[in-house]
Amino acid sequence: MNEAHWHLVLNHLPIIIPVVGLFIMVGGFLLKSEILKRAAYSIFILGALAAIAAFATGEGAEEIVEEIQGIDEQFIKVHEEAAEIFAILLYVLGGISLIGLWANWKKKSYASIISFLATGFTVVVLVYAKQTGTTGGEIRHTEIRNNTANSSIEDGEKMFKNDQEGDD
Repeated sequence: MNEAHWHLVLNHLPIIIPVVGLFIMVGGFLLKSEILKRAAYSIFILGALAAIAAFATGEGAEEIVEEIQGIDEQFIKVHEEAAEIFAILLYVLGGISLIGLWANWKKKSYASIISFLATGFTVVVLVYAKQTGTTGGEIRHTEIRNNTANSSIEDGEKMFKNDQEGDD
């Protein structure tokens, strides 16, 4: 298996894992179960670890895919930018989850605040997960692109331009 294959095997995990964690965290709130909240934190941490693996194989996959006839490198660039932001957000969620897991385990007074913070932040992470997954799929799957080939590229560039302007 080459790096492109490994990337395809691993890249879905950082997208799916936080969704599972979110459902479990919501279940923890509904059932007032600290064990479910701890499980959700553990799943979010697993998602951050999966992002490391998926991100590590991205560069090798890019080199292979760039050699394929008919691939527009602009789609790769937009996906790479989306993946960088998504990975950072997922690492932050993993960090919040480590703190939340510890606070929950030690029964700290602020443990419930961290669980709400982690839940809200997960929603933000999933917005970027969707963008990253879509832009990655559009590299080879022309059938999921919008009506024009460049509309998704333009949407992605606008999204990242707005993010960068907010950082100034």
